[in-house]
Amino acid sequence: MADPSTYRPAVGSIPESPGVYKFRDPNGRVIYVGKAKSLRQRLNSYFADVAGLHPRTRQMVTTAASVEWTVVGTEVEALQLEYNWIKEFDPRFNVRYRDDKSYPSLAVTLNEEYPRLQVMRGPKKKGVRYFGPYAHAWAIRETLDTLTRVFPARTCSNGVFKRAGQIGRPCLLGYIGKCAAPCVGRVSAEEHREIVDDFCDFMAGRTESMMKRLEREMAAASENLEFEKAARLRDDLGALRRAMEKQAVVLGDGTDADVVAFAQDELEAAVQVFHVRGGRVRGQRGWIVDKVEAVTTGELVEQFLLQVYGGVDEQTGVGEAGEAVPREVLVPELPDDADVYTELLEELRGGKVSLRVPQRGDKRALMETVERNAKESFARHRVKRSSDLTARSLALSELQEALELPDAPLRIECIDVSHVQGTNVVASMVVFEDGLAKKSDYRRFSVTNGTDDTAAMAEVVRRRFARHVKDEQDRRDEQGIAAEEGRPRRFAYPPNLLVVDGGAPQVAAAARSLEELGVVDVAICGLAKRMEEVWLPGDSDPVILPRTSEALYLLQRVRDEAHRFAITYHRQKRSTTMLVSLLDDVPGLGETRRKALMKQFGSLKRLRAATVDELMAVPGIGRRTAEAVQAAIAEPADPAGAAIDADPAAETTTAPQGPAVRGAPRAGAGRTAEVGRVAS
Repeated sequence: MADPSTYRPAVGSIPESPGVYKFRDPNGRVIYVGKAKSLRQRLNSYFADVAGLHPRTRQMVTTAASVEWTVVGTEVEALQLEYNWIKEFDPRFNVRYRDDKSYPSLAVTLNEEYPRLQVMRGPKKKGVRYFGPYAHAWAIRETLDTLTRVFPARTCSNGVFKRAGQIGRPCLLGYIGKCAAPCVGRVSAEEHREIVDDFCDFMAGRTESMMKRLEREMAAASENLEFEKAARLRDDLGALRRAMEKQAVVLGDGTDADVVAFAQDELEAAVQVFHVRGGRVRGQRGWIVDKVEAVTTGELVEQFLLQVYGGVDEQTGVGEAGEAVPREVLVPELPDDADVYTELLEELRGGKVSLRVPQRGDKRALMETVERNAKESFARHRVKRSSDLTARSLALSELQEALELPDAPLRIECIDVSHVQGTNVVASMVVFEDGLAKKSDYRRFSVTNGTDDTAAMAEVVRRRFARHVKDEQDRRDEQGIAAEEGRPRRFAYPPNLLVVDGGAPQVAAAARSLEELGVVDVAICGLAKRMEEVWLPGDSDPVILPRTSEALYLLQRVRDEAHRFAITYHRQKRSTTMLVSLLDDVPGLGETRRKALMKQFGSLKRLRAATVDELMAVPGIGRRTAEAVQAAIAEPADPAGAAIDADPAAETTTAPQGPAVRGAPRAGAGRTAEVGRVAS
């Protein structure tokens, strides 16, 4: 635990100008980013008596080893720079907006050539527009069933869409008029996108213009004696009215607004926002945020405005969090620099924005409703958090005690090796921070020299930590300049604990690699599958953790995740190797054409599914060569006529992708078929 006084800037060296500051840990990693109207006043507050600081602030300043700052001209520039640095460095102590993933949303995949309407859960993806969330998935399907009569956009999966195009026949929705059937060319990509754009306009609240347009078209069809068309338009109008009736009017003035409310304690806060468009509630979203210091409601509003609306795309008007800036943003309390944030929102929207606290009437009543939702959401989260935080903290404490570590292993890395009888050797590295998987730091390795588990393990550990040693040396030589610019380096941060999948031989191999590199501050252990023993370097006997131990449960989850990640990569590589071997004997197919086929199709499964015409679309492949390729890769049939899967990966049972269940045997452990035995 570091003493903040050891890196406190000299008296008078901190400017009083507005700016953005970064705290770094001993490895140079950015762990916190903040902005300030006066850098001197704000930074001095961190170096007061440690005992009087907020618990998470105290943890942050004692974890950090240095602080640096950048002076900017205005507070708006500070806001934008803070947003960019938080996005770039992903500091662990900054407020993180974690989506409430309990509710489904109606998603429109605008990033595809033929956008699709679908139910989607989980974190928001770039290029996808969201409406909702809804309380139930059936509510979305009911809405789609009503609106696809008027907006016949595709709702099918990519597989169904591709298959319909191959056979030249649309699905049932295409026959009954609830899909424009772009899969068979009934409408072009541009025409289909126009349908999708109209759907998005309707869902976004621009309903009156669409209703009036349909009424005009219905009247014109009636005057031209096109009664069937007029009847269809009449039914479309009825469908739109039914869809609108399900969304109650909450603001009589028909305004566009986002209504935001919070519920909080000392460590976390729940955020709820209702998206009102055209006076109707069009969606609701919720987040849970970690608080790094004691913040007021006004400061929570600042963080909300920055992270939810920050980084708005100039063309779509939608931010990184998937939200466009509305005309009004109603909040429970104005931030101290309300004018600065209003200026930022107006710049992002390209028009006038009102940021205010509702005092009376319908808007105040709606704010109270959002506050009740925030309190209920926070109450549910606290019940879940109490068990999750307790279990994770207990697991880390038990690991520290059982392995005699100087500190709790806040960052754990696990390496697993996978191969089939010494061929296609690959390895995976997964990362857990604070007991949770951090998938952005996962890495995979293609092993070239390792012919067995121990040699492969030694090579992977050597490569991973050689890169860390080099980055650390560069950082010291350049006095932190390289760490300041660009994204954090790939292997810049060492773990507190390195876990290897295996027993004493694998642990010894990993320890030798670390010793050769001079790395002495990383603890090592191995988890053997047979009895789930924990092996330490140089010990003749393993450490036996109780079966009900939270520490053992955490190690199992880390090991199983590494195993899953390694198996996935191994199967991809093995499929590519098998594809190359099958294509070797095709006459007239040289190395250049083989590479072109592999680049186009990527896997044996996709190549087998390709038609002759699709093969001929690859440069240099004629009909005769395409037919020869099909013959070479065709699946062999057994005497009874049943196809045999030539890919031994189909015979392999792997570890579960979800968390292991305490007290139950781990699925897939030791149950690998002989045909495709995977050693790991």
